[in-house]
Amino acid sequence: MATRHPHTGSPKSAYSVLELRALLELAMLPWSLPVLATAPRGDGHPVLLLPGFMGSEVSLIGLELFLRNRGYAVETWGLGRNIGFHTKHATALEQKIRYLHHKTRRKVSLVGWSLGGVFALYGAHQVPECVRSVVTLGSPITVDPEGSASPPFIKAMYRLIAHPMGPAAHTLQPRAKKLRERKTLTMPLSCLYSLGDGVVPPQEATVEGDPALHENIRVPGSHIGLGFNAVVLWIVADRLSQPEGAWQRFEPSGPLGYAYRLLTHEAVPI
Repeated sequence: MATRHPHTGSPKSAYSVLELRALLELAMLPWSLPVLATAPRGDGHPVLLLPGFMGSEVSLIGLELFLRNRGYAVETWGLGRNIGFHTKHATALEQKIRYLHHKTRRKVSLVGWSLGGVFALYGAHQVPECVRSVVTLGSPITVDPEGSASPPFIKAMYRLIAHPMGPAAHTLQPRAKKLRERKTLTMPLSCLYSLGDGVVPPQEATVEGDPALHENIRVPGSHIGLGFNAVVLWIVADRLSQPEGAWQRFEPSGPLGYAYRLLTHEAVPI
């Protein structure tokens, strides 16, 4: 079984304070281009990118350019800044997925960063016939009944911008409750998470489920830097390159697999 990470409570305070290390991850990206050029190429199917909370299409530029280079028909959600799990955005996303599927005559892969991963999972539940696979990056997709364990400043920001009752106001919506129905998913789900994430704790960014369709992949780095983290980009390309109907779990091998194990201190994902 794919299992949730055993961490409990909020992210370590040091990780939250050091989220600005994302700038270092961004600075290292150009030096990683020779390695990223070896990432698996895609088959041209459509990929829809979804930004995190308070992020817009601009925040996805690293992922967008990289995946276009790998041969995918990349689209961003086109809804402006992500200001919370609102009904109008959820409905528009569903329509966008249907449109891309109709336009290309191919199933769409969804890649969501942070809250964007929650939207991606929702879209997969709503229009499963249009979705090929889902990849989440540090996304709070498994929140326990007692509520989110994100740091207080994140909850305060959500209350200020999205809803005065905080994340609970949206996670209790009938639409959001569908996200807990893992057994109804009919496409692969890859959840990338970091133990150094200062925003979303690892137990919320991982899932339990059938290993034939679900996996949790540990990556090094910060939460804010996930969208331009070289390790994350390489793994996303690997996941999207899986043949439709013949998906296999992530198994790092060769020199890059060895480097991955050194960076994450584990041989394979949990």
